[in-house]
Parts: sequence; C-alpha cells; structure tokens
Amino acid sequence: MIKNIENIELHYLTLTDYKQLKEAMIQAYSSMPGSYWRENQIKSLIDKFPEGQVIIKVNGELAGCALSIKLDYDSFDDQHTYEDITGNYTFDTHDENGDVLYGIDVFIKKEYRGLRLGRRLYDYRKELAEKQNLRGIAFGGRIPNYYKYAATLSPKEYIESVKRKEIHDPVLNFQISNDFHPSKILKGYLEGDENSGEFAVLLEWDNIYYEKKSKKAATKKKVVRLGLIQWQMRLYKDLEELMQQAEYFVDAVSAYRSDFALFPEFFNAPLMADNNHLPESEAIRELAKYTPEIVQKFSELAITYNINIITGSMPEIKDELLYNAGYICKRDGSTERYEKLHVTPDEAKVWGMQGGNELKTFDTDCGKIGVLICYDSEFPELSRILAEEGMDILFVPFLTDTQNGYSRVRHCAQARAIENECYVAIAGSVGNLPKVNNMDIQYAQSMVFTPCDFSFPANGIKAEATTNTEMILIADVDLDLLKDLNQFGSVRNLKDRRTDIFEVRKLPKKNKKIK
Repeated sequence: MIKNIENIELHYLTLTDYKQLKEAMIQAYSSMPGSYWRENQIKSLIDKFPEGQVIIKVNGELAGCALSIKLDYDSFDDQHTYEDITGNYTFDTHDENGDVLYGIDVFIKKEYRGLRLGRRLYDYRKELAEKQNLRGIAFGGRIPNYYKYAATLSPKEYIESVKRKEIHDPVLNFQISNDFHPSKILKGYLEGDENSGEFAVLLEWDNIYYEKKSKKAATKKKVVRLGLIQWQMRLYKDLEELMQQAEYFVDAVSAYRSDFALFPEFFNAPLMADNNHLPESEAIRELAKYTPEIVQKFSELAITYNINIITGSMPEIKDELLYNAGYICKRDGSTERYEKLHVTPDEAKVWGMQGGNELKTFDTDCGKIGVLICYDSEFPELSRILAEEGMDILFVPFLTDTQNGYSRVRHCAQARAIENECYVAIAGSVGNLPKVNNMDIQYAQSMVFTPCDFSFPANGIKAEATTNTEMILIADVDLDLLKDLNQFGSVRNLKDRRTDIFEVRKLPKKNKKIK
C-alpha cells in the first residue's frame, strides 16, 4: 500500500492518460496476456460517453479506472457475452437513450489496493446512474479464484460458498459489499479468462430513484403532506349539515396544501339518530342508504379542493349484504373502493355486518397507498401483502370506544410502519353520541408513524394529535427516505425476510358463500 498520500482525485479519462492506463491494465490482467484496451478503443469510449469513463489518481499517478457504456438493456439476451455487450469490442452498442449503465471495466493497481479506491469508483457509477435517471447498473463479474475449486464446485455452488464466507473471493466479496446482487451465471462470458473458467456472475444494482419516463404532464411527489381529521361526534339534523362539517375540514387541510385528507371510520354515524327507535341492525342499514350520495359529494370536494380524500368508512349494502367500506376520491375525479376484511365480533353480532374479500394497493399522484380499516390493522399479514405490492403510505381510519381498543390499533399501526418500512397514518373520532345505540362514546388520538431509523424520529412518531380533542393534524412524509431505508437501513425488515422458509400471499379470489 502506498504511504504519504497527499491527494486522491477522481477525473474523467482523457487520451493523455492512455500510457499510464495501458500499464495499469497490463498489470491488472497479468493472467490474460494482451488483454488491454487499445488507444483507438479508449478514444471511441471517450467520444461516445465521456461521463462514463473515469480514473482515480493518487499523488497525480493513475491508480485505477472505471469504464462503462449505456445500453437498452432489454434488447440483450440474459445469457449475453462480453463480446455481445461491447459490439465486438467496438462499443457500437452504446445507446445515448439507454436505461442501464453497463460496466465495461474496473480495476485498481495492486500497490493502491486497501485504500477503498474501488468503492469510490462504484459510488461514482451509482451517482451517474441516479443523475441520468437510469434504472440500474449491470456488469459481468469475473470469478478469478474459481479455478481452484472448479473440480469440486459448480459456479453456482462456488458463489453460494463465497456468500457464506466459506471461500474468500476478493473480487466477488467486494462487489457484493457494494450492494450489487448476483442475478445469474454467464457461461462463456469472456474468452480467454481461464481462471474463471470463462464463467462470470451477472451483478446488478437497482437505482431506487429511477423514474420511468411518462408522456403525461405530471410528476409524482416525493414529499407528501397528510391531513388527518380527528372528527368530533355530534348530532346533525341531516346529511347536508354533516357534509358542511366535512367540507369545513377538507377546506382546512387543503388550505395547508395537504395531498390527502383522512376521515375516521363511521364518521357519519350521527345520522343514525333519526332511526334510534329501530333495532341496531335496521338502523345501520338505513344509514347505508346515505353512502352513495356521500361518496359523490366527497368526489366533488376532492376536485374542488384539489386533494385526495380517504373517506374513512361507511356502511354499504352490496347484493343485500352489509359491509364496512370506504372510498378514495382522487383529485383527478376518479374513485376507488376498499373494504374492511375483518369485522369485529360486535359488528357481526349487533349489525350483521360481513367481512369484505378484496385487498389491494392504490396508485395515486403521491405514491402507492393502502387502506386498512381499524381492526384490519391488527392483522400483520394484510399490510405485509400491501408492502410487497409497493405501498408507501398506509392509512388506517378507526373508531374505538375505549382506551384499550385504541391502544390495540395504535400499537399495531406503529408495528406495521416498522415491519413494512412505510408511513402509517391513523385517524379516529372523539366525543359521544348519547342518542345513537351502540355508538355511545369514542376515544382517539390521531397519529402519523414512521419506521425507526436514523432518518426518522427516534420514537417512530412523526406527528400526534391531542387526545380526545377535535382538530386536524398536518404532517409531511418523505417517500425517498423509505427507498433509502430499504437499501441502507440499520435493519432492512423487507429485504431480510427468510422467504426461503416462509411466505405471506393472497389466495385466489373466491365467490363468498353465505353460511
């Protein structure tokens, strides 16, 4: 290792560096005589893609190099060779509009190894991929120590042994430690690479910030503002008066430029007061008659106030069965429905309510979201399925009568944020309804939860409302922080799951039978 280092600098490669570059390549590939790039080839690379060719200098001397091109990656077969990728070493395969950065070469001279210079070259490539909005980086990694084990191990077994630290392979270990994941074995990749048996490992790195180009004049937001409505239960003379109060809150959170307004579960329960003389199972069905009109009015408010509204939940009758359902009324005018899958024993016994059977995520202009109504948040399998579908934010409208019930929802919701690396927003109702049977009292504290890591609050709480007080709660959440967490978090709950021994999955949808 070189001592007395005065400076380390990263430079774009130029032809004036070629003499030093050639000497370095001859040294780096001493096991493959004559394996160095000719001057005309380097000139071609520089002309085609100057940003992709960088060198690192120590005390003014060339210490390492990284060469790359851009490719339309899907146009190449999974079992490609080095010759295929480079266009027979002409680099005519370089595509200025390509979507993947493909590594052609990277090396550090022997006397400069141990200074982590290779990491700097890989970091540059990652920054370049992010800057140019490429979906990732790929390259065929040599396994130059494989010849020592070729008689007893297949390439796949060799790689698995390296990953388990049973075999030390400085090249492959280094690449894996830099967040590149082996995706397949490439046979006959580099002609003349006898030490590797002409095998290579296709290594890939995914750019978590990649955004697929769209022809629409719109972009998805990275910092999303949530508006939670902690709703006071009070009597209203009719639907119009209830919706006036709802519009008041939509107006309030939209004035703070919120992207979402979240209402609680059964926020419209006060309208049951007129039917309090009926049995509870009949009164709730009368309340369900208001649902289509409420959804229509919320859709109009979403457009008028330019905000996505999550309507909490309402009773709804479908095919003569009673469900607990809600709607996402988007600011573009579209609506989507979600339903409570697990009804509580009280909902089933007193109201005759059925559990729904559809679980899905929803695409919005502020990322992918999921909604679980109250009791559903206490079943971790549901949110895990949504997380696997790419959910960024989980909304939980709830209604709890006691602090015990609230604590179940609150603590389960926070657990969902940690285990699924997402944000969770919960909103409930407060106050009392003395003239509505089975809806006497409410207890709530609306909150926004985050994962617990360095980029988030240490206690995992982004914002919290005052307990049992009517109010709104505004909180900003950064979706890019979730991507960083997934790749670089202190722990990575999604990535580290042992999917080789367990899985959580949705079953095919079946027609629900009435027992």
